[in-house]
Amino acid sequence: MRIGIDFDNTIACYDGVFHAAALERGLIPEGVGTDKNSVRDHLNGSGQKEAFTELQGYVYGSRMDLAKPFTGVAEFIVSALAGGHELFICSHKTRHPMLGPKHDMHDAARGFLLANNLVGNVGINPANVYFEITKEEKMERAASLGVQAFVDDLPDILAMPQLDNSVIKILFDPNGQHVAETHFSRVDGWPAIAALLLAQAA
Repeated sequence: MRIGIDFDNTIACYDGVFHAAALERGLIPEGVGTDKNSVRDHLNGSGQKEAFTELQGYVYGSRMDLAKPFTGVAEFIVSALAGGHELFICSHKTRHPMLGPKHDMHDAARGFLLANNLVGNVGINPANVYFEITKEEKMERAASLGVQAFVDDLPDILAMPQLDNSVIKILFDPNGQHVAETHFSRVDGWPAIAALLLAQAA
């Protein structure tokens, strides 16, 4: 089976990362909630909307070392490849931040994958990793690769028309943000994705 996987918030986990980075830069008091939305809401509410935009570039650029792979994703990759499945990473992000230093966010994401042994000798072929500029280009890439399953954390991505109805669409929802979603197979972690996909014929 040819399996496409999103990157941000699907492979890379940013729990607590924006809070740590904002504290590091002196943008928030320690009492702000540790999730990304709390950091964003604090900065937006205190007239620092551009600071949050720049913070995103900082995290996705020079501080990807603060992020961690989601539990179970490395094991999924090893098992899938051993089972003869083909894996592709298809993500969308601009190459450089909208504000602040011109970090290369594509290179930073590739560095994260390499540092965590998710690509390379025991991981996904680096040639199978695609970072596109727009979500439309991302899904067109997935379609052109002939993926038979796609994993993403956003329902609106899975609902895009580039992938036909024969594709198994899996909604990665570890924090239960989309409990009302019924159009896709909703899972709370990578072990559940393995159970759904790896029993399929390679």
